[in-house]
Amino acid sequence: MLRYFSTSTPLLLSHFHPHRSLHVSRPLHWKPRDEYKLTRPELSDRISRLLVLQRFDSLSNLSFDFSDQLLDSVLRNLRLNPSACLAFFKLASKQQKFRPNVKSYCKIVHILSRARMYDETRSYLNELVNICKNDYSTLFVWDELVRLYKEFTFSPIVFDMILKVYAEKGMIKNALHVFDNMGKYGREPSLRSCNCLLSCLVRKGESHTAVLVYDQMIRIGIVPDVFTCTIMVNAYCKEGRVGRAAEFLKEMESSGFETNVVTYNCLIDGYVSVGDVEGAEGVLRLMSEKGVSRNVVTYTLLIKGYCKLGKMEEAEKVFREMKEEEEESVVVDERAYGVLVNGYCQAGKMDDAIRIRNEMLEIGSKINIFICNSLINGYCKLGQVREAERVFGRMAGWNLKPDSYGYNTLLGGYCREGHISKAFKFCDKMLHEGVEPTVVTYNTLLKGLCQAGAFDDALRLWHLMLNRGVVPNDIGYCTLLDGLFKMGDFDRAFMLWKDILARGFTKSSVAFNTMINGLCKIGKLVEAEEVFDKMKELGCLPDGITYRTLVDGYCKVGKVEEALKLKETMEREGILSSLEMYNSLICGVFKCRKLSKAMDLLAEMQTRGLSPNVVTYGILIAGWCNEGMLDKAFSAYFEMIEKGFAPNVIICTKIVSSLYRLGRIDEASVLLQKLVDFSIVSHESVNKFPKDDVRHVNLWKIADSFEKSAKSFSLPNNIVDNIAILGLCKSGKVDEARRLLSALLLRGFSPDNFTYCTLIHGCSATGNVNEAFNLRDEMLKRGIVPNITTYNALINGLCKSGNLDRALRLFHKLHLKGLAPNVVSYNILIDQYCKIGNTSEAFKLKDRMVEEGVAPSKITYSALINGLCKLGDMEEAMKFLDQMIKVGVHTDLVPYSNLVRGYVKCGDMKKVSKLHDMMQMRCPSSGIISHEPMTLDECSDAEGIPDKYYMYYMSEAAS
Repeated sequence: MLRYFSTSTPLLLSHFHPHRSLHVSRPLHWKPRDEYKLTRPELSDRISRLLVLQRFDSLSNLSFDFSDQLLDSVLRNLRLNPSACLAFFKLASKQQKFRPNVKSYCKIVHILSRARMYDETRSYLNELVNICKNDYSTLFVWDELVRLYKEFTFSPIVFDMILKVYAEKGMIKNALHVFDNMGKYGREPSLRSCNCLLSCLVRKGESHTAVLVYDQMIRIGIVPDVFTCTIMVNAYCKEGRVGRAAEFLKEMESSGFETNVVTYNCLIDGYVSVGDVEGAEGVLRLMSEKGVSRNVVTYTLLIKGYCKLGKMEEAEKVFREMKEEEEESVVVDERAYGVLVNGYCQAGKMDDAIRIRNEMLEIGSKINIFICNSLINGYCKLGQVREAERVFGRMAGWNLKPDSYGYNTLLGGYCREGHISKAFKFCDKMLHEGVEPTVVTYNTLLKGLCQAGAFDDALRLWHLMLNRGVVPNDIGYCTLLDGLFKMGDFDRAFMLWKDILARGFTKSSVAFNTMINGLCKIGKLVEAEEVFDKMKELGCLPDGITYRTLVDGYCKVGKVEEALKLKETMEREGILSSLEMYNSLICGVFKCRKLSKAMDLLAEMQTRGLSPNVVTYGILIAGWCNEGMLDKAFSAYFEMIEKGFAPNVIICTKIVSSLYRLGRIDEASVLLQKLVDFSIVSHESVNKFPKDDVRHVNLWKIADSFEKSAKSFSLPNNIVDNIAILGLCKSGKVDEARRLLSALLLRGFSPDNFTYCTLIHGCSATGNVNEAFNLRDEMLKRGIVPNITTYNALINGLCKSGNLDRALRLFHKLHLKGLAPNVVSYNILIDQYCKIGNTSEAFKLKDRMVEEGVAPSKITYSALINGLCKLGDMEEAMKFLDQMIKVGVHTDLVPYSNLVRGYVKCGDMKKVSKLHDMMQMRCPSSGIISHEPMTLDECSDAEGIPDKYYMYYMSEAAS
């Protein structure tokens, strides 16, 4: 309980204007300061008598200390004389060293409400609520009011009045406590107080509780009115139950309630909030049938609905209809203009947004802060920060002062464009103009720094924010958490996650999604599942993003079955699969080589009304390219073009690199030439594919589309330049590739592992192993740490040059370089052992790789089968093929070709016939012109390197 204690020093009372008493009673006589000799009851009685007699002059001459006990005693004595009680309570409230406590306030409001002095009662109830700073003191108020009600046997009307005060102040917990308990003491809440409580609950986002309160109102016999009806329609809509809101409205109308335009507007807003404009149009028709006139809010809500769906033509059509009715009853206001301007800005149609703004200014309407902020946001989203700056600069001319939203939006624009230093200068300007940075300001700067890779600066900014007393929200925490994962600082990421939970963000789906995403990105699926379980345990419902993130994580590590099961779980919970989730699943099934499942998912996606986007087509093209089925890849490419999607640089380079990988060097070079701004292909190569030859129609169709799309690429482009180096190396022009690298370096090109690995591979393929090692040394000088792919290329080069012993030494040193051999590392050595007839060592390596947890691939099995066939051990080779099929390794033409050659040498044509039948069943046409076995070079990491760029792009697009 909050109490105010008096001091021992006597207080000087305020002097009332002396006036002669009208009473004829005998005057009271006592000696000065004689009241100090009086007992407390005697002093209380004397003060009470003076108050009843209105002898304020005599009261002002008294010298005594105010105390809780004295005030309580006087109020209790005079409880049937509200005027006297009010006078003394006011006098007590004016003292410098004393303030009435909660008990005294409870007494005075009871006394005044009994006397129907409602204005004074409300005033003191507001004061009473304001001095109660915690849950304990507010609960004490209720208990004290109840106690006094029982003691004084006064009217319980004060209960209804405090219910309304609590509701008006948004103190939901206290209001609900009063609502639930006041009936026990003979007072039902009034309709006005109930409406106030319902409105407060909806405003605070407690729509579900509002529905429960309404049901209780009906049970205790409170008859609703049109205001109740409107509030409840709004409550159902805010809860997302728009259908129930429409039913409720019909029920109320059938009960005789005459609803008004405000009620219908709430229902329209509900339909708009869930993106159902057709439902909103249905409400408009119902309004016409009922004879309810539309107002500017009605039209504005409908415009907002169309804008939300990006249907700007329909939105402006409604706007024009409203303008036509302007002369009759509807006056178009700045808000209506603002909603339409904002809609065009969100759609990226800034010319139309400016057109509507100018139209607004021409008719004399004033531009407002909302419109300016919409324009700033629209320009920033398009990367047109200079235009946003111009709007910001013109605000002063329109007598508008930028608010924190405007500053933060422009800050976000600078950060998205990478102008971090400019963003911080703009923040200084913001402070100079007296606009305090909010948590949104810091979140924006944090995100900008993390996107720029300046994670250390982001951490410093985070600590600065905390030191300045700005309380971080879940967005700030998640931005930093994501940054720590990207830094690779997993220990601090886990520490921050514990802090997030400790600070109470247990209902933030954004926080859980960020943590799950970070864990999935680093392959920690078990930990991600634990966070997912914790999320449900703490009552935070997983959303579509949660499920999509986990599904994508499963797909990336090849656990497609788990991903599909999770998708089914999600759909059982009523969450529909998104296009992004289907993209992840299709990518995952391609990775697991379940090609028929990829087509099933594509068909299922389309039956559910989801159309493939450029990411979907990119995944299909990459999937078919990786399988060597270029005919299917080209079909997907042409379908993408027909649907109006332009190929991006990732798709283009994937097709080119796949052609190189499959040995179609000249075709790849012709296409690559369309993407680069330097010469890559000779006229002789181009002349091999005459445009009037029907056999090359597809090639030139792709080339033409590449040429159109290349104009939108930002050149020079590292991906394209790397593919150009790859093309020259694949063509055997390693020296030209080296010269090209030197030229690109002068243009600001930044070589990476892919660049050097391609060149090392090229040198190794031509037998120039020393140059390959020189390139490795050059990498190290540039600060580029060679990865396992680089060393695989070196090992492969040593093997091809006959240096198997040196290759083995390098292989055994890999762990000293912090690298673990992968399947390609083992395959290179196994293949070399088989080529020299040493299959026993090859099988030892195969056993070792299994022990190390590296699964043998089709290349492993093909090399071993080839080695056995060369030794004439056909029975063991066939057993090995059966084992390959049994463990589920995808078979291609290579092992069958080796086996056929082996049986032909042995003269066993029956086995050849049997193998032919198996080939027809297991190896469908791949769209490759030549079915010659691929060399190990073509099957090594050169196949996978471009996918580093591809998968990065796809993951970014999906997120």
